[in-house]
This record gives sequence, C-alpha cells and structure tokens, in this order.
Amino acid sequence: MIPATRRAGPAMIDKTVPTLADAVAGIADGSTVLVGGFATSGVPLALIDALLAQGARELTIVSNHAGNGDTGLAALLAAGRVRRIVCSFPRHKDSWVFDGLYKAGRIELELVPQGTMAERLRAAGAGIGAFYTPTAYGTDLADGKETRVIDGRAHVLEYPLHGDVALVCADRGDRWGNLVYRKAGRNFGPVMATAARRTIAQVREIVPLGALDPEAIVTPGIFVARVVQASDRDDAAATPRAA
Repeated sequence: MIPATRRAGPAMIDKTVPTLADAVAGIADGSTVLVGGFATSGVPLALIDALLAQGARELTIVSNHAGNGDTGLAALLAAGRVRRIVCSFPRHKDSWVFDGLYKAGRIELELVPQGTMAERLRAAGAGIGAFYTPTAYGTDLADGKETRVIDGRAHVLEYPLHGDVALVCADRGDRWGNLVYRKAGRNFGPVMATAARRTIAQVREIVPLGALDPEAIVTPGIFVARVVQASDRDDAAATPRAA
C-alpha cells in the first residue's frame, strides 16, 4: 500500500518526498505501471532508474514505446523486471533491448494504436466502462474483440486501461501535488495521472504553495500521491530543452 500523503498537522498536506527511493517505495511485484513520455520527451527517467533499484518484478508497463537505447525503460526490460508491455511503438532504430527479448519469447506485447491507448487511459480516469472506436477494425488488432456497426461504420469495443501506479515527469509541482508541464513534455502524463490508483511525479522544481497559476495547473493534486524533485542531470534527458 502506497500512502498518499505525509501530514505535518491537522490542516497541512505535504506530498513531497526527499528521495527518489522514497518516491517509488511500496511498488509491488506484479504491478501495472503507467509510464509517461513520448519518444525522449517527458520520460520520468529518474523515477524509472529508482524503480530499477527498488527491485519490483513481474511488472506490466504501459507506455507509448518500449524504451530507447540502454537507459530508462530499456534498462528495466534488460534487467528482466518486465513481464508484459502495452505500447503503441515497440520498435525503433535503438529498441534493441525490446527486440531481443520479444524474439526470444521473454516478454509479452499488447500492441495498441496510439489514439486508442490515450482514450483507454482517459476512460479509466473518467470511470467509463468501455467505448467503441473504428480504429483497428478489420485488422489483427481487433481479433477476438466485440464489434458493432454504428451509423454504417464498423467499430471495435475497447476497455479502460487502469494502472496501479503512474510515473510521470512534470516541470514544476507544489506540496499539494499540483503539476504543470513544459511543452511536449506534457504528452501522456496528465491522462495517466487520472488512470492510476497512485501517481508519482518527478519534477524539475518544487515551488511554494500558491506559486503555480491555477489556470496553468494541468494535473490537480487530487490525482497525485507523491512528488519528488529530480536534479537537472536526472531529468535532462526526460525533458529536452532548447539550446
């Protein structure tokens, strides 16, 4: 069980934790972990490294991709910690870790079109039981799924994609867990935060309560259990910045 907050008094909520190890403590073997990021933008690399050190095994990872090079998700896969991955783009020019594991039969893959994955995550956060989409109808991805013709167009029934934990990378956060993102680093983070039972956020900066413009907050703190500040070195690859 991952506690949502630390309380320093009857009215004070503080979701910040001092270390990355504290942030990922309690993630159990067999958990479904939603991991934000699109290519190399907005990937919570520091949290992934902490999860690798923490030791949880038999994980199901939900991510847009299956890792790049030998770091981040690729390192988690290479260590044998992942049993199954749900993603849209498992193969890239530098996805040799996933490629080797999949060809050897050492990892399961559920391939989901990107828009469908985003909507399945949104459905989980919104409490929607299922939805129909025309995407993937007539392809192998629709095999075994319920279909229905709506307004003359064939659709496939898809179900929500829930997570036990979400790991996201934001630009700034406060002690209540409110998050703002930076440009493309936003990607899947907000929708994953709503779809998980517990969301853990890696941020570049923790700011005082009230410093975030309420109109700029994308992920309200009600969806966030823990916030940890990562060093520039930790999150430089996760949130690329213009020169």
